Amino acid sequence: MAKSDPFAPKPADKFTFGLWTVGNPGADPFGGPTREKLEPAKIVELLGDVPGVHGVNFHDNDLIPIDATDAEANQIKKDFRKALKRTGLKVPMATTDLFRDPVFKDGAFTSNDAEIRAYAVQKVMRAMELGAEFGAKTYVFWGGREGAESDATKDPVVAIKRMREAIDFLCQYSIDRKFGYRFAFEAKPNEPRGHIYNAVTGSYLAFIQTLKHPEMCGVNPEMAHEHMAGLNFVHQVAAALEAGKLFHIDLNDQEFGRFDQDYRFGSISYKHSFFLVKLLVDYKYDGLKHFDSHAFRQSNYDDVKAFARGSMRTYKILEHKVKQFNKDKDIQKLLRQINRKSKAAEQLVSKYSKSNANALLEREFDRKKLAERPLPYEELDQRVFDLMMGV
Repeated sequence: MAKSDPFAPKPADKFTFGLWTVGNPGADPFGGPTREKLEPAKIVELLGDVPGVHGVNFHDNDLIPIDATDAEANQIKKDFRKALKRTGLKVPMATTDLFRDPVFKDGAFTSNDAEIRAYAVQKVMRAMELGAEFGAKTYVFWGGREGAESDATKDPVVAIKRMREAIDFLCQYSIDRKFGYRFAFEAKPNEPRGHIYNAVTGSYLAFIQTLKHPEMCGVNPEMAHEHMAGLNFVHQVAAALEAGKLFHIDLNDQEFGRFDQDYRFGSISYKHSFFLVKLLVDYKYDGLKHFDSHAFRQSNYDDVKAFARGSMRTYKILEHKVKQFNKDKDIQKLLRQINRKSKAAEQLVSKYSKSNANALLEREFDRKKLAERPLPYEELDQRVFDLMMGV
């Protein structure tokens, strides 16, 4: 009997890909496609050949071209639905393309043109209906054109207000239509705009609190986007988790300080990827794990399947490494040494009261002895490296 693969993914892992990810034809700003363009149903069939995939996500125009006739749209949806049924794949998330068409060259919700803003909201309403038709319950908003190259062209305070108006409108529309959506906002600092509003995950966490329906709104952090800003992605995801707002996550990889590369998850930043998976495992994140990335331009579609398999396998291997970390006796001993407990000290500062405040003011601390307590961080960090390298 063949030995089972301990790192084989399962649909229960909730790994998803987008039509635009595995269907990426390999074009870049300096060269045209290197792979043939696949129809949506063919992309679903491709993913169906990769065991363990849970679902496929789409922008409205990934599925139906913006200029498609009703007859063309109906045929595409019919073929797409048949492919989903054959493969057993779900559509857990949907989103809207508000960045590709020239009408959005200066933004959608934040455009200076009131009619363009209205058209953008209308386009999302229709796209929400399309997503709901295929069972999506998470709706992602990525404002790729919501920004500016020159602040002479747009008032950033007014732009944020316009964004809020659009989201409040769409939240109520979802409620009225009983779609059951949770909205997830995806931040990015730049590209394709010179500067994008709500540039990092923390910006959206603050923005959500100003909405009329903050309870149905969260974030969709993307690893590459935070790395473009030079930030630690693990910390951004931690902020979302702690706030109860991690509704979706985009996994990929990225060299710091580069353009949006969308590399396969774990292919560059082994250590960051490990600690990200550790965070998600330790805090029992049970949501969708979407690979918003694409295969190398040199790949054919057989290699694209290898890209999809590799994305999931990397996550499963890192998940296994996390379990090893959490059971490693030497690592856990170091962590206990580092994380010093004091019930008395914790009780004093865990909750304010006048008695606690007075007791804290009266307590004497020997700061020199406190400073002398060892913190073997070098040893711990090396043990993480050894564990990851299998030593």
